Amino acid sequence: MTFQRVFSGASWEEHVGYCRALRAGDRVFVTGTASVSPDGTVHAPQDAYAQTRRCFDIMRQALEGVGAGFEHVTRTRMFVTDIERWEEYGRAHREVFGAHPPTTTMVEVRRLIHPDMLIEIEADAVVTG
Repeated sequence: MTFQRVFSGASWEEHVGYCRALRAGDRVFVTGTASVSPDGTVHAPQDAYAQTRRCFDIMRQALEGVGAGFEHVTRTRMFVTDIERWEEYGRAHREVFGAHPPTTTMVEVRRLIHPDMLIEIEADAVVTG
């Protein structure tokens, strides 16, 4: 089995020792992705919808890097700091996956790595053919 890794360039990847996405055969795993701007700052502090969309923008690039797309995603996991804002996170999720909805989980966590981060998302995908 071959392994293909994609890195987004986030400083945490090298510091902690992980990649943004890993493809192992037909399986793809996208690591927890938070809303980080290209300059390393938190994107759209306090805007749950915009942060969720930014997470998916980063994930889209990672998926494309291993030959996958959102249509291949089978499961997402959303870790949020305020579950009361579920509709904002959910609206962005629906916009990305409306035509091909994966299974998903949304769980409230006490905090993420930066206090301005409201959401972190993981995804699994299967690419056949």
